[in-house]
Formats: sequence, C-alpha cells, structure tokens
Amino acid sequence: MAGWFVCYGFLKCRATDRYVTVKGISERDVQADIALWPLSFVATDDDLEKAQQTIRYNHQQVLAFLERHGIDPAMAEVQKLDVKDRLADPYRSGPAQSRYIITQTVMVRSKEPQTIARASQAVGELVDAGVILSATGMAYNGPTFLFTRLNEFKPEMIAEATAEARRAAEQFAQDSGSRLGGIRRANQGVFVILARDRAPGIIEENQLDKTLRVVSTVEYFLED
Repeated sequence: MAGWFVCYGFLKCRATDRYVTVKGISERDVQADIALWPLSFVATDDDLEKAQQTIRYNHQQVLAFLERHGIDPAMAEVQKLDVKDRLADPYRSGPAQSRYIITQTVMVRSKEPQTIARASQAVGELVDAGVILSATGMAYNGPTFLFTRLNEFKPEMIAEATAEARRAAEQFAQDSGSRLGGIRRANQGVFVILARDRAPGIIEENQLDKTLRVVSTVEYFLED
C-alpha cells in the first residue's frame, strides 16, 4: 500500500510537468496623432546686426510658409537660438569669411500630422525664399510622428492575442492526443510600435503610418 502511494505521487508530480508554451500575436494599423517638426535656419555675416536682420527675415518666411500650408503659426515656438563668433573660437585656423553665425530652431507641434507631412514635402519653398535650412540634430530627419493613443487599443489587442494563443494550444493538444488544462503561466508581452514599411533604414518615428503589435506568451497544462 505504501509503495502504491509513492508511485501515484510520482506520477502526479510528473503530470504537472506536461505543458505547452504558445504565443499569440495581435496587430493593428494606426496613424500618428502628434507631429513634431523642428525647422532650423542659419544666417552668417561679418556684421552681427545684419546677421540678426537675416534671421528675423527667415523667421517671418518660415511662419508665412506654415500659414500657407494650413498650419497655425502659433504652433511654432522658438526652441533654440545659437550665436557663434568665429574670432572667439580658440581652435580657429585661417581667416574667417563670415565672423558671426546665427542658428535658430523653430519647433512646430501639431495634432494634424497629415498636414505636417504634406507641408514637409514643400519645404523647398523656403529655399526659394532665400532661407538657408540647417540639417542638424532633430531637423536632419524632418518631422517626427508620434502615436499616443496606445491605451485605447490595449484591452482588445491583449484579448485577441490571448485567444489566438489558446487556439494554438488547443490544436497542439488535439494533435498530441491530450486535453488542454488550465494556464500554468502567462505573459501578456510588451506593446511595440513599428513602422508600417519595415525595411532596412526605415525609422518608425519618421513614418505617418504605423503598426501596433503585442505578443502574448501562455503556458497551458496538458492532461491525459
């Protein structure tokens, strides 16, 4: 009798080791709801006042450009103003053709990313107006498109991923001649925002269209 209980306990312990690990994926195609667009422009001159006049002119041209493309100029804030005196540079070598370099960055923040995307395609108009654009820092990659409504999609996508994982586990149990038991362990996974066009060199933040993805990992017990 004692030996039977020992054997039964061993078999029951071994049965708890029978489980299957499955993954469920849920994806949604979404579009950015916030756009950030830094516009940097430069003026150089040997006379500081003339360089400042040019910067003010460039700023006016930028605001006029935004307004022409349906963007409220009030959304554009001066983020940075940098003035360099080449003669004060201790590492300078040779003569300085333009003593002063002024760089100003205007940050446009909009809840209409499509409007920003269209305007960014016409940025050549600023060059035609004599504005010298500076491709430095964030301005180098153009507008940044953000998706901030992730919480609206979380419950539905988690439920979908979990349901897909269970279907996979049921199929595995059927193929192996077992019955699907309860959940041994579950991990809802991490939500990621991907570029819609997933190709080498494509940056998610530069794309208006994106893909939400979550992968849930679930372990189910298998029963005889």
